Amino acid sequence: MSRLAWAWFNALQLLFTLLWTAAWICLALLVRLLTGGRHWPLRMASRCWAPGLLHGAGARLEVHGLERVDWARPHIFVANHQSMIDICALFRAVPVPLRFVLKQELAKVPFVGWYAQAMGMVFIERASARSSARRLRAAVEVVRGGASVCAFPEGTRSRGRVGPFKGGAFQLAIEAGVAVVPVAIEGSGKVLPAAGFHVRPGKIVVRFGSPLSSQGLVPHERSALARQAREAVVALLAESSAQ
Repeated sequence: MSRLAWAWFNALQLLFTLLWTAAWICLALLVRLLTGGRHWPLRMASRCWAPGLLHGAGARLEVHGLERVDWARPHIFVANHQSMIDICALFRAVPVPLRFVLKQELAKVPFVGWYAQAMGMVFIERASARSSARRLRAAVEVVRGGASVCAFPEGTRSRGRVGPFKGGAFQLAIEAGVAVVPVAIEGSGKVLPAAGFHVRPGKIVVRFGSPLSSQGLVPHERSALARQAREAVVALLAESSAQ
């Protein structure tokens, strides 16, 4: 396909992405309003919104390691981050309702911010220590209430090498008393690179590792847990490359 053809194709995909996302968010918020619950609006993201965007991008999703996780329990999932389409892949791969740790700025984005706040997503605000502590306490209560949460502890989208893992998600796991599940995402950066909107069909592999216990740890040990989780993600990526 020529460069001009790809440009037109990606422009149409971007339009589809925006309209598809806005439509499903509006429907999810309506369901939330009518039912008063978050279960079905969250499931709509995994069963309708995410599959539509993956299919529209020509992405084939493979999921491995589901048997390693006890899905009846809440967990903190920590994944490497190559692309915005990682969120679609994780919504689709995780078989239980999933919430994400998001930057506070996203709360102000129309549609996405409205949905995230209504669904009880966890927002972080690095500029204010007092606000961060308050949000951490709220997030702990969400997890203790049975919710599973996913974070991208690199803090930004990586290009190639997995960056250092920041400690916030691991402090949440320690204080909530739940296990951390390392998750490796491979191929998403080729389907939708971090820069621009240049979609190319391809395969995305999501691989779940064995849960890492946080029992007996104290908050100042979060850095050690973060290093352990990063090593597990790197090993899972190597496993994907080998296969």
